[in-house]
Amino acid sequence: MKGWGGAFREWREKGEEMQSGFSRPLLRRGYSPCSTLSSVEKSPPLRWNMGFIGLGNMGFHMAKNLINAGYKLTVHDINHNAVNKFKEMGIATKETPFDIAESSDIVITMLPSSANVLEVYTGRNGLLHGNNPLRPWLFIDSSTVDPLTSRTISEEISNRLLKECRGDSSSPVMLDAPVSGGVPGAESGTLTFMVGGSKEAFKAARPVFQSMGRQTVYCGASGNGAAAKICNNLAMAVSMVGVSEAFALGQRLGVSATVLTDIFNSSSARCWSSDTYNPFPGCLPRLLPRRLKDLALAFASANGVRLGCPLAAKALEIYAELCEGGHEAEDFSCVFRHHYSGKDEKGF
Repeated sequence: MKGWGGAFREWREKGEEMQSGFSRPLLRRGYSPCSTLSSVEKSPPLRWNMGFIGLGNMGFHMAKNLINAGYKLTVHDINHNAVNKFKEMGIATKETPFDIAESSDIVITMLPSSANVLEVYTGRNGLLHGNNPLRPWLFIDSSTVDPLTSRTISEEISNRLLKECRGDSSSPVMLDAPVSGGVPGAESGTLTFMVGGSKEAFKAARPVFQSMGRQTVYCGASGNGAAAKICNNLAMAVSMVGVSEAFALGQRLGVSATVLTDIFNSSSARCWSSDTYNPFPGCLPRLLPRRLKDLALAFASANGVRLGCPLAAKALEIYAELCEGGHEAEDFSCVFRHHYSGKDEKGF
């Protein structure tokens, strides 16, 4: 998008005046926040008015990391308890997503489902409420949703006008940027972002991503970030079932899971489900429902493009049975204990 690239460079050259102390650039009206990748790497992070919607287990930490990086943040969530935690920190809050859009240059959303994303963007008092021009030049959705949802919202955003033209571009843009790394990654600021959308917008927003994560991967056109995330989750879910099945077989044949872990992680079976999120040591709480949702998104997307995914279908069936069997509050690695009846070294 040539227009956005020119606007980004124009803002960088004319709009950044560093204040002492807080070191926050003064934004001049009429210029678009932007930077080339090389200038971002050589300068302090750019300071935009940021809006953040979705203060759940992931979003809470992501928003805090943006604050710690020095961004001026305004937040919203339907959970008033989550909002109050930010109020206590002196952070501005708004009653609706529309109010967030009215006060922000960039808006980030981190929501539980595709339905929630559609509601926040296009629902009553949503970010895109009404047909008036928009203030935000960039929307970033880090929710895990299906690619069609991302592409639909991105197209609607690109068809809107900006309140203030930025360079030779008069329309805002959207990046779909789901994450990998879970709550620990969100808290420590080591998330991986998978980003789809305009490459110029991706480069300009890189300091924002770097404030919340360790790695940012550009995946291509709009919706490709969402597509990459669900493909990643499909592979992870299937590999967890495979590793758990191998552990269970090994135990039946007289080989302990500890021995198999050492073998897997020094040979061809090594994977994230064996060396990082191994199902044998124990189960972490409250993650299975989200993983099941993510796997369901991947399976639905595969059906949409008429691709047979028998392994994903079987994994989805297994995880659904675990939820129905009362294990919906456990980590998805509980498949080892509760589906395959795997045991720990003490005969659990």
